[in-house]
Amino acid sequence: MKTTPVVLAAGQGTRMHSQLPKVLHPLLGRPLASYALDATRQASGEKPVAVIGHGADQVRQALGDSADFVIQQPQLGTGHAVQQAEAALRGRTDLVLVTAADMPLLTRQTLEQLIHAQQAHRGPLTLLAAISDDARGFGHLLRDTQGRVQGVIEEAHASPEQLAIRELNAGVYCFAAEWLWDALYRVPISPKGEYYLTDVVGIAYADGLSIQTVTVADATETIGINTRVHLAEAESALRQRVNRSWMLAGVTLVDPATTYIETGVTIGQDTTIWPNTSLRGATVIGKNSTIGPNAILQDTQVGDGCRVLASVVEKAILEDRVEVGPFAHLRKGAHLAQGVHMGNFGEVKNSYLGPGTKMGHFSYVGDATIAENVNIGAGTITCNFDGVNKNHTDIEAGVFIGSDTMLVAPVKVGEGARTGAGAVVTRDVPPHTLAVGMPARAIRKLGKRD
Repeated sequence: MKTTPVVLAAGQGTRMHSQLPKVLHPLLGRPLASYALDATRQASGEKPVAVIGHGADQVRQALGDSADFVIQQPQLGTGHAVQQAEAALRGRTDLVLVTAADMPLLTRQTLEQLIHAQQAHRGPLTLLAAISDDARGFGHLLRDTQGRVQGVIEEAHASPEQLAIRELNAGVYCFAAEWLWDALYRVPISPKGEYYLTDVVGIAYADGLSIQTVTVADATETIGINTRVHLAEAESALRQRVNRSWMLAGVTLVDPATTYIETGVTIGQDTTIWPNTSLRGATVIGKNSTIGPNAILQDTQVGDGCRVLASVVEKAILEDRVEVGPFAHLRKGAHLAQGVHMGNFGEVKNSYLGPGTKMGHFSYVGDATIAENVNIGAGTITCNFDGVNKNHTDIEAGVFIGSDTMLVAPVKVGEGARTGAGAVVTRDVPPHTLAVGMPARAIRKLGKRD
């Protein structure tokens, strides 16, 4: 039976107190709504239909081709929202899975369970229930004397006895499609002028039809986001889930509570992540590496056997056995080849450092190509910006750059050359030549003893 998800993402989210639509607030580096879209697509095997309204253009642009979009305008409640998908889906699907874009913790497995239950059910719907002492704004499930679900009572209208009911309606449903489209036209308008999807439960009961429930095993899956407090709660739960999955996959997290790993990150076996480390974006880390403590990696590739200590690494590439830090900064376009050592308080931007090159400390390398086995002395700077253009520095293999050398680009230092401490290099240095002074001048050729 074909199941098509409908994800409700039209609300304004006024309690977020934000100009950003609620469903686009970031959660572990991704828009909030993307989690519901991914989970429903994985569970059903079909592309979701997202019902959007507030900030529709912004939402559509942010979520791209992850869903087909329909507009709810004006926004007249959840029942009215689902009704907007009728034109796209009527006669084209057997079941309709309905969930909310602000419920990011629902897993594919739970949604699959809900779908399978409805596939085996002869009634019009199966709803997801949760057992909890904290209703978190969910309606309470009402059952008749025979234990059959007869409706949903919202907190604002519930009696004290009804508020004591611990079985909650999580707002996630799997419907027989053709029954749903007809039932939505029978939903009464509320005193607030809205049409609530929960009313279809009472309609099914009044028609003598069977309503099935599936109870979620972990109530944290049903956390919905209405405030930034809820957003923080969901992020904490999601972070625990992500961290646990990496530990079970063979990654050591010394202190999971202070380790932040976004969902797009990949980590190899036997890598150790130390406390206060943040791994963001599409970062990929190889095997047997050590990251942190106090490291931030963003959209970075790290090879096997690397070490990054207390450093910021952004959109960079580290090949195998690279050492970085402490207190180093790798910026966009930095590429450190195999065996490179970059010490404390160094910075590299848009540059390649060849295999075995050492850049000890207090140096800046920008817009440069550095060959293998180069030694970059402390305080070295590539002066790459002339006030108008960024210029390039080339350093060939086996060069020794003395401490406090200024390389005024564009400039090239030939193979095996050396610069003296404090040299200001404004002209190319020939291979195997010693250059000293300000401005630097070649004083002699280097022999084997050098």
